[in-house]
Amino acid sequence: MSTGENEQGLRKITDMTRLMSIVILALHFYYYCYRAFEQWDLTADISDRLLTNIQNTGLFSGFNNAKLIALGLLIISLFGSKGKKDEKINHKIAFAYIITGLLIYFLSYFSLHFPAVIQTRAVTYMLVTAIGYILVLTGGNLISRVILQKLNSKDIFNKENETFPQEERLLQNEYSINLPAQYHLKGKVRKSWINIINPFRSLLVLGSPGAGKSYFVIRHVITQHIRKGFSMFVYDFKFDDLSVITYNHYLKCRHLYPVPPEFYVINFEDLSRTHRCNPLDKENMLDITDASESARTILMGLNREWIKRQGDFFVESPINFLTSIIWFLRRYNDGEFCTLPHVIELMQVDYDKLFTILKTEKEIEALINPFVSAYMNDVMEQLEGQIAAAKVAMARLSSPQLYYVLSGNDFTLDINNPDEPKIVCMGNNPQKIQVYGAVLSLYISRLIKMVNKKGNMKSSLVFDEFPTIYLNNMDSLIATARSNKVATTLGVQDFSQLKKDYGKDQADVIMNITGNIVSGQVTGETAKQLSERFGKIMQDRTSLSINRTDTSIIKSKQLDSAVPPSKISSLSSGEFVGMVADDPDNKIGLKTFHCSILNNHEALKKEQQEYKPVPVVRQVSNAIIQTNYVQIKQEIEDLINAEMERILSDPGMEGTVLKKN
Repeated sequence: MSTGENEQGLRKITDMTRLMSIVILALHFYYYCYRAFEQWDLTADISDRLLTNIQNTGLFSGFNNAKLIALGLLIISLFGSKGKKDEKINHKIAFAYIITGLLIYFLSYFSLHFPAVIQTRAVTYMLVTAIGYILVLTGGNLISRVILQKLNSKDIFNKENETFPQEERLLQNEYSINLPAQYHLKGKVRKSWINIINPFRSLLVLGSPGAGKSYFVIRHVITQHIRKGFSMFVYDFKFDDLSVITYNHYLKCRHLYPVPPEFYVINFEDLSRTHRCNPLDKENMLDITDASESARTILMGLNREWIKRQGDFFVESPINFLTSIIWFLRRYNDGEFCTLPHVIELMQVDYDKLFTILKTEKEIEALINPFVSAYMNDVMEQLEGQIAAAKVAMARLSSPQLYYVLSGNDFTLDINNPDEPKIVCMGNNPQKIQVYGAVLSLYISRLIKMVNKKGNMKSSLVFDEFPTIYLNNMDSLIATARSNKVATTLGVQDFSQLKKDYGKDQADVIMNITGNIVSGQVTGETAKQLSERFGKIMQDRTSLSINRTDTSIIKSKQLDSAVPPSKISSLSSGEFVGMVADDPDNKIGLKTFHCSILNNHEALKKEQQEYKPVPVVRQVSNAIIQTNYVQIKQEIEDLINAEMERILSDPGMEGTVLKKN
């Protein structure tokens, strides 16, 4: 037991053993260097008789007998030695002293045979032997100061301790997305699978630029869902990266569909490779709430700062004004001119004629009354504040190219119609995001409303760089589309990006209600949120305590983050963390993963080299585009003239004509 009395007793035994070792070594010197001691007059009869008795014991029967005994006693004394522990001292230094000392200790014998006087030889022998003895003693003391319990210093980032078992089974169904991967577990590399067996609970793909969102995840969502017969919508932020992948897998797999789907593309750059589609199609503009939702979507897309100010007077007023314009055109002549280009042109008409015509539609009377009152009462500052924001924003969309695409009717947006399934790609341009993003937001908003209905076929909506478009009530789509077999995939670089474009409240909801998450490298608040979501695992902990005489090591287990924020912040390209959701029929015990997704790079490269480009839809000349642009302007002018003539020719309506003095 480590008590003061025991330690003192041990010290006395150690000192006595070491003293016995020194005495025996001194007797060895006296016996074998006796002639030198005799010449130094250091002998006596009593010592000679004592030496003779000791000789009879056989101690000096061999030259090294006494030296070995002295060395053995020295080693025994060292077992009880407890030096102050030092991390800088290691076994190599200690054994270097011991081995050197032993060599000197035993090789000192040859100094007795040097050609010198006996006294010199004796002094040299004793001095060299003593040096060897001291070196052995020093090395032994150093060993007692070496820290035997070493912490594992190889895993300085605690990587092995933070590994955990992951799903190694391939779990498939008719909807699943399965990504092959590999992960580390206690120093071994193992194969695994990321099984997104219920994509209808939404998939959120996070990762900073270059993390591999599109290459390692989104492309597989597209290819696997096409192979499994999904109708599909793809928002291609950097057109035509994803559109080419979608088109070529459509060509490969369209024969697998019960009804082969049609492939459509919307983009505003290469008009020969785009179809035309009217997002305000009269067939799907059923009531004024559809017009209101479309107006909100387009204006929020053009003025992102309005998203955080919804409910303000000078935000809601432009929305009401645009709603009244859209619904008027929907009601006029059974929606003949219900397109966004016609809406933009009608907004630019003088207030006298515009308000006179709008007042003829009873359903929008409540919406336009505040504007009419402000106009008639000459409150122009208020009126301009209410309307000018909408007019200025919408005027940015007045271009022949946009008018051409938005005024056609090549297809409708009901992509999951079982009788007419479609695969639709819509392309953006990062350099014109402010304009194109708003128009695409309107397309997508209308498409979602048509897709999220019962009785349709399974569909997949893929949004690359989701924050670059604005979808009102996106959280409702994620929450309700599951029962209608609509799988939603959202690509986001970082939570802060989503919060900037959608506002904190809606960004929080989107982050928290997505069932499946796959994340590459992200930092800051996003990494912290994900780490908390992934939970904790039991990890080994070791602590080392060093005091003057001893060391102690404490091993324990404690719950700690399975994937800490620092690890999420340092993920390599192609390395992902995340969590998958299961369903009642397919339970997954190991939902969390931290692995590297395995892509066959050579096969993908070869496949890309064989890709066909997005096909040409029709040859479009600049003359056609300009003709369409002028025609839309003329149609609105004709509409105004016809309506004003009708009102003025009707005595009962003559009083409705607004004239400001």
